[in-house]
Amino acid sequence: MKIDKFDIIAVINKIRGDIGHKKFGLDIVDIRIDEKTGNMLILTPDRPEKSAIIGKGGWVVGRLREELGVNSIHVEASSDFLVPKFRMELALKRLEKIIPLYDSFERIPLLNMFNFLKTRLESLYNMEEILEEFQNPTQVLDKPFKSVVALSGGVDSSFSLILAKELGFNPMAVTVNPGDIIFPKYFQENVRTLTKKLGVEHKYLEADMQEVIEGSLEGRYHPCGRCSKIIEMLILDYTNDIGAPFLIYGDLLSTGEKSLIKEREVLRINLPALISANKREVKAISTQWGIEKRLGYGCPLLGEVHNRHPHMRRYSIQRVLRETRAGILEPGEALDQIMRV
Repeated sequence: MKIDKFDIIAVINKIRGDIGHKKFGLDIVDIRIDEKTGNMLILTPDRPEKSAIIGKGGWVVGRLREELGVNSIHVEASSDFLVPKFRMELALKRLEKIIPLYDSFERIPLLNMFNFLKTRLESLYNMEEILEEFQNPTQVLDKPFKSVVALSGGVDSSFSLILAKELGFNPMAVTVNPGDIIFPKYFQENVRTLTKKLGVEHKYLEADMQEVIEGSLEGRYHPCGRCSKIIEMLILDYTNDIGAPFLIYGDLLSTGEKSLIKEREVLRINLPALISANKREVKAISTQWGIEKRLGYGCPLLGEVHNRHPHMRRYSIQRVLRETRAGILEPGEALDQIMRV
């Protein structure tokens, strides 16, 4: 389907007039439509044009979708990709230095990741399409090693496992089970569903979180930092013990050079951060594999801490704001998360 951007601008301004919005001097950089899915991407120069196309409460873009008869419309501003592009270029330079340090077998997934990142840099706006079309140039035929993916059952770690499998890391998923109050049944079901669909090995590691649980419920501290530290140490110990060269996390914040960190003999890869993925992209790809994000914020323990000690909500909100400043969350998504907190 070929769509003229000037025709789209005319339709948008007509819709804005019909619903009482002022007409706007719009500019559109590009329009792309996926013929298979019926999904449309509209690329604008900057955020004011993006906001004008979306309209208050999404009214304008909703009416535009109906007028055009497409399945969905996603609007992006080119300016929003300047910083992620710079971060990915930093990660690419770091990866270039790291690849020669590994032998021929271990180098294969790193080269695949390098090529995927280059593809991402050339086409910043549609992660799902890149992942679908990306052709893994070299597969590990004789599999002499495994990579560990820290899998919590959330969308970020699920995305990392999906991408690690696609890139030839020969991943096994490792999950720390600190008990239902931190790792509830629906996360356990996500872990079971995804590892079965991907056909990857999965292992649980037990953890004693009693001190963290008691201390946070008493209001002595926020649980997330201490909980994460214990989980990461257990998984790193296990990865080191089995001699796996790579440990992959679903971290979105440690971008650029910090997306690739050597810990002991293990290379930690913060995969979503390395490719500057945002929450929308991570959620879209994880959802395709049956992973659904539950409403609410954090684990049941965190919810109980918020209820008992409302001042602790401040530290959870700070996390949301960090992700918003980093461009991982849109302001509307951040508002939804803050309201859940």
